[in-house]
Amino acid sequence: MRLAHWAVNAPLRPLLLAVFTASFVLPAQAADLLTITRDALDNNAALASARSEYLGVEAGRDVARSGLLPQVNATGNVAHNQQYESQTSSRAGTGTGNVSTGDDRYNSVSLTLEATQALYNEVTRREVTQAERQIDQQVYLLAATEQQLLIDTASAYFDILRAHEILEARFAQERAIGRQLEQAGEQFEVGLIAITEVEEARATFDQSRADRIAAESNLQVAFEALEQLTGQRYASIEALGDSMPVGLPEPSSRDYWIEQALELNPQVLAQQAGIEVARSGVEIARAGGLPTLQAFGNYQYSDNDIDGNTENSSSQVGLSANVPIYTGGRTSASIRQGTYQLESSQYDFESQRRSSIQQVRSLYTQVSNDVETVEARQQAIVSNQSALEATRAGYEVGTRNIVDVLNAEQNLYNAIANYAEARYDYVVNLLTLRQQAGRLDVEAIEEVNAWLTGDEVNFILPESDGNDRYDSALDIGAPPQPGM
Repeated sequence: MRLAHWAVNAPLRPLLLAVFTASFVLPAQAADLLTITRDALDNNAALASARSEYLGVEAGRDVARSGLLPQVNATGNVAHNQQYESQTSSRAGTGTGNVSTGDDRYNSVSLTLEATQALYNEVTRREVTQAERQIDQQVYLLAATEQQLLIDTASAYFDILRAHEILEARFAQERAIGRQLEQAGEQFEVGLIAITEVEEARATFDQSRADRIAAESNLQVAFEALEQLTGQRYASIEALGDSMPVGLPEPSSRDYWIEQALELNPQVLAQQAGIEVARSGVEIARAGGLPTLQAFGNYQYSDNDIDGNTENSSSQVGLSANVPIYTGGRTSASIRQGTYQLESSQYDFESQRRSSIQQVRSLYTQVSNDVETVEARQQAIVSNQSALEATRAGYEVGTRNIVDVLNAEQNLYNAIANYAEARYDYVVNLLTLRQQAGRLDVEAIEEVNAWLTGDEVNFILPESDGNDRYDSALDIGAPPQPGM
């Protein structure tokens, strides 16, 4: 329900809540939640990083698979060679001799071609299996990142609307109490009230001004948070309609939502896939003790210019086997390491499963309470409006003082702000429940987007147009006359 329905809304004084460069051109139409969500999906840096990480993990499968495919290598060598020789001869009985030295220089060329094909390599085969399971896990992690972005974007969007409605209430409160302070000052000047009532009104006005300043800051921060998620700046967004449906989640069964979380929550599924990744690691470690077999073929060619050109060539085809007999305990240690990692991943899964169940239970309870809270906050506005009118009437006949009126004014605007809080808490908690159940997608955002009205919430608040809808809340009534 909008503030205008309570006759406590008014055009707001001009207020610049964001700083724009001179070259920035504002869009002509307010952005809705669906448009901003699509912008976030296209431009969010964290999501782009998650997508790249997924592609990197997917490429890792091809890296692992390459070990099962043919390998061909070529090695060439061109060299200039120089050999040094020395020889010593001795004369009998003299111990002396002649020394002759010589050297030989020549050029050589060699070429080796080698091809291998793995016939049996259980380690590589299981590494391919692990890479495929890592891809499965990364799919869930990417889905979790996307859903987190959806809820973050929706939360930021509704935080703006929440801050805007609260700012409207705080502006109204400041205007009303400011008018009361002016009236109190005038009445003190003519001796109708004591200075203490003026000071009470001034203290209340100062507090209302502080509340308004804080609300301005919250609105600006909310707009900037949305910009951070989407990488774009928005001049205005659409407001939430008064006819927004407020009801229990459908189906209205907490157990249903828990079952959905265990089946669809991407964080739970990612941790479950992590168990399979860790189990593959144990299998790889165990395969380290198995033999390997490969086929190979090679061709060698060499040429040198010693005593003319001398060419040699040879070729070889065969099978090569390798049987690890003792690796210094590496295999057994790797198996133990992988087993502990598997055990850790199982505990991680159990922790995530419990966390998801707890969060779904809490969110379902919160949404259920929000339904009643929205209704109660709505009724509180009516009650506080009636209380304010009764207090004004009492002030006019002398049974209430200005402090009572000020308190009644504050209670009314606090009730309006609390109603705004309750409405947006309901929407965000409902979407968060769907996220925890693994059912938050663009279609869910479209459903909520239909609740928007098309009314704009801007960075720059409008100037007063002379049609002051707050007037009914400004006048606190005539003070009691002396002698009456």
